[in-house]
Amino acid sequence: MTEPTPAPTPRPGSTPANRIGARRSLEGLALGDAFGERWFPLLRDPQQAYEEIRARRTPEEPEWHWTDDTAMALGVQRVLDEYGEIRQPELARAFALGYSADPARGYGYGMHQLLPRLLEEPHRWAEFASGLFDGEGSLGNGAAMRVAPLGAWFGDSLLHVVEQATLSAQVTHAHPEGIAGAIAVAVAAALSTRGQLSVDAVADATPDSAVREGLARAARLPFDTEPWKAADVLGNGRRIRADDTVPFAVWCAARHPDDLTSALWTTAEGLGDVDTTCAMVGGVVAAGTATAWVPEEWLRRVEALPGRR
Repeated sequence: MTEPTPAPTPRPGSTPANRIGARRSLEGLALGDAFGERWFPLLRDPQQAYEEIRARRTPEEPEWHWTDDTAMALGVQRVLDEYGEIRQPELARAFALGYSADPARGYGYGMHQLLPRLLEEPHRWAEFASGLFDGEGSLGNGAAMRVAPLGAWFGDSLLHVVEQATLSAQVTHAHPEGIAGAIAVAVAAALSTRGQLSVDAVADATPDSAVREGLARAARLPFDTEPWKAADVLGNGRRIRADDTVPFAVWCAARHPDDLTSALWTTAEGLGDVDTTCAMVGGVVAAGTATAWVPEEWLRRVEALPGRR
């Protein structure tokens, strides 16, 4: 009698629940990105922005457009949808195609240097990424801002989250700090899908780095701390570095793990690189909650993701 062929073991992230969590995270990331962008100095004087945020006054613009944070997160999601894992040349090409389609999404200096080159030669991603910033690689917050959906996708296994977040970061961020930031946000999103988000747990899973040191400070900061003070202690992304951005974002997400609206208002109070901190927080919290309880007015105003109305 012929033995039946055993069913293949599903790859981490291949379950419907994981895919749903990743999509929820992506939608929350885009919402946070577009919401945070409303408070940038190009649209509002910082004092006016802070007063409106404190008053919880919804931005009046009828359309909230997202930025490079979401554009690059879409690249991550496309590779996961197609391959079920990060494949670095394919991710390099996805990033480059997204940039080529709309380079005015607010990309940083390093990406303006890197992504046009990846469009021509995506297989040389490692060489090009490591050559940025005088050969040190980028320690910016760009790998962290886009990675939350990946954390939800592989949320059943933190081992896979760390491995895949590292692969996703390396395509553009060769510096260990840039990679550590991506790992931290991905782990936070994974824990959010389980209802187990805590700053301590994220710090424990993050490699030794300035990012981890910042997370350790964040873990000691009481949640009743005023957000502006937390941003002053932890950084608010003003320096565009992972270690200046990720600890505050994780703290805000852990402060409001079940309330995306409150999490975004709290994050916005920190100002700084506010579209990016809000994108991180949106992606992390929505991985667990979706956009439940978010005002319908917000959802109508945010720019639709491709394939969604």
